[in-house]
Amino acid sequence: MDRRLAELLKLFDLERLEVNLFRGVSQDIGSPQVFGGQVLGQALVAASRTVEGRLVHSLHAYFLRRGDIQAPIVYQVERSRDGGHFTSRRVVAIQHGQPILTMSSSFQATEEGVEHQLAMPQVPPPEQLQEPQDLEAEILSRVPEKVARFFEHHAPFEFRPVRPPDYVHPEKREPVKHVWFRLVDAIPDDQALHRCLLAYVSDYHLLDSANLPHGRSYFDLQMASIDHALWFHRPLRVDDWLLYAIDSPTQASSRGFARGSIFSRDGRLVASVAQEGLIRDRAGGWQGTRPPGKDRR
Repeated sequence: MDRRLAELLKLFDLERLEVNLFRGVSQDIGSPQVFGGQVLGQALVAASRTVEGRLVHSLHAYFLRRGDIQAPIVYQVERSRDGGHFTSRRVVAIQHGQPILTMSSSFQATEEGVEHQLAMPQVPPPEQLQEPQDLEAEILSRVPEKVARFFEHHAPFEFRPVRPPDYVHPEKREPVKHVWFRLVDAIPDDQALHRCLLAYVSDYHLLDSANLPHGRSYFDLQMASIDHALWFHRPLRVDDWLLYAIDSPTQASSRGFARGSIFSRDGRLVASVAQEGLIRDRAGGWQGTRPPGKDRR
C-alpha cells in the first residue's frame, strides 16, 4: 500500500479509551493547525464505531478552535438516539480541555425507495487531465517554511482539476470549479471507511471557490472553515475517480459560502457538501508567518 495512504488510515484507527471515548493523533501537513478534514473524518470514525448495521447519511459540524498538531484529540460520543430506522450521534472533539469541533451525524438502515438526481456536469474525463504542477522552487523560497511545506505536501489523494488554479496570479472568473479526485491506492470494500475518507477529502478545494470572482491571491488571505455539512446519497468508493463539482453562490461579511456535488465517474450523485468559512485579507500578504490554509479564527 502507498505510504501516504497507510499513514492516513493509521490516523483513522482511533484508540478506544472507554465505551464512548476515543483518542486520535494528527498529521502535520504544513498548516499551523490540524487540518479540518482530519478532525471531521476522525469524528465520523468515532461516531461510526458506536453504530452497528447502519451507515452515515449526513453530518453537520462546527469548527470551534484551532487544533494543536502536537497534542492528541479526544472524541467524546453521545448516543443521542437509536430508533427503528435512524440512529443519531453527537461528537465533541476535545484538546487541552476545550472543544475544537462539534459534530452531529445521522445513520440509516438500508431502505429502498424511488430515486432522481441532477445530471453530472459535462467535463473531460480524468485521463485527459494532469495533476496540478508543484509551485516553482523560486516562489517557495520567498514564503515562510510552513507555507512551503503546505504546498509541497502530497496528500494521499490524486487531484485533477479541469481548470488548474493559479495561486500566485489568479484571474477573476466565475465561482465554479470541477476537480476529479481519488485515493492513490485501493482500500478494502468497507463502505463506512469510504465515507469517513470522503469526509476527510471533502474539505479540500471547497472554500477557495469563493475567491474565484475576486482574483485575490491565496497567499494574501486568511481562511478558516466555520462549519461543514455533508450528505451521503448512494454507495461510493474513494479509490475510484469521483468528480467534485463546486460553486460558491455568495461571499459577504468576510464569510464565503461554497457547496459541492460529488459524482461517481458513471454519473451517480453520491454526496453533497456545503461549507461556510471566514475569508479575510492577510496583513503583509505572503510575507506573513501563517500559511494560506485552514487558519482557525
